[in-house]
Amino acid sequence: MNSFKKIEQFGSRSAVYAEREYSYAEMGGIADAICAQVGERTLVFCLCSNNKESLFGYVGFIRGGVVPVLLDASIQPDRLQRLIALYKPAYIWAESENQSLSNAMDHSFVYGNYTLFKNPERFQQELDEHLALLLTTSGSTGSPKFVRLSYENIFKNAESIAEYLDIKPDDKPITTLPMNYSYGLSIINSHFIKGATVIATDASILKKEFWDLCKEQRATTFGGVPFVYEMLDRLKFEAFDLPSLKTLTQAGGKLNPGLASKFAAVCNEKGMRFFTMYGQTEATARMSYLPHEKNQAKVGSIGIAIPGGELMLQDEEGNNITAPHVNGELIYKGANVSLGYAESLADLSKTDDNGGVLHTGDLAYVDEDGYFYITGRIKRIIKVAGSRISLDEVEELLGEHGHECICSGTDDRMHVYTLKEDCVQIKKIIKEKLNLKGVKVTEIKEIPRNQFGKILYSELPAG
Repeated sequence: MNSFKKIEQFGSRSAVYAEREYSYAEMGGIADAICAQVGERTLVFCLCSNNKESLFGYVGFIRGGVVPVLLDASIQPDRLQRLIALYKPAYIWAESENQSLSNAMDHSFVYGNYTLFKNPERFQQELDEHLALLLTTSGSTGSPKFVRLSYENIFKNAESIAEYLDIKPDDKPITTLPMNYSYGLSIINSHFIKGATVIATDASILKKEFWDLCKEQRATTFGGVPFVYEMLDRLKFEAFDLPSLKTLTQAGGKLNPGLASKFAAVCNEKGMRFFTMYGQTEATARMSYLPHEKNQAKVGSIGIAIPGGELMLQDEEGNNITAPHVNGELIYKGANVSLGYAESLADLSKTDDNGGVLHTGDLAYVDEDGYFYITGRIKRIIKVAGSRISLDEVEELLGEHGHECICSGTDDRMHVYTLKEDCVQIKKIIKEKLNLKGVKVTEIKEIPRNQFGKILYSELPAG
């Protein structure tokens, strides 16, 4: 199942706007020309930015059965070299100005600002026939652990997303997330299979040029992680005049319920649809969505399973939980569940490890109407004085009292980090509401995040 092989049907329709319009026919021709230079089913690293070169390369490799590994273009050279040594890619599709690659590899083909660099060392690669794509879950850190995705994973998920968002050929999403991130890529995939136009830009939402492009090209769709919506709130999004914008989507972590409610109200007032969604790279991208008409009645919920998927809860013994408001691990079943992980070239010949079932590692409950709510991560549960404490719930509690905090810790030791001089008030709330003492509270200048906006708990100062 490879839906990109059918994009010719969209012919002269605009596929990409990147300084000018590129039709589906033109994109297909360029994409195929890039892939033809590879000439065989093999592994290619793609150092991605939100530009035409990255998009066309990706489409070409998927169409041609070449397996791309999508990496951030800003990856450090030493981390890239480590991955090259582990995975032995035959080619690297990257900016022509990449000096370390230019010095070490042959120039095979050039399009725009990108070059197909050929690895002078050739290795025998055994790739499972279903393997289509490798994505990292860790941004630009250069972790050797990738998620193995099949063609069925990619396009079944894209079809589900297109169905519940009701994506039409005249939709025009603008890129706000890296395409090497599963959420950002899912926006591209779900719109390309419907013949829509992707507006490609690397401009930040904090820049005037982004909003000028949004208005000039009449963007209809906008997606963001919680951090993006926090920025939009500070920019006073409710005052923006963007008459073409009709759909906002949010995923990549739990949005503060107060902020979710505010954006739901703003979008309803402006005649826009606001969807909160839930997913993981291990499930290609999306597993659930909250229907936009429920975005105020069920605020804070991740909603219901995507079309073709199924959500359920299990207790610590693996028994199914059917009663409402009982916490358990969230389990997902669907055709978009990945094949498994890879940590080196040898893992790429593996078949399906998951069998369409994903243990998400998230704790959740379901309400009487069948709507699911995430309450925390299994690994974010600690024991303090014999009581189980969810660090995510502590963050939410403090947020409800006006304190922007993040929490970490180990058993019998909780550490709260705050951006303000409010350590005394925080300790008071924790003592009164949770009956906990001895919690360490530290003021920090900024919250460490990756380029997807996700909090990097491992980079917090030691307690």
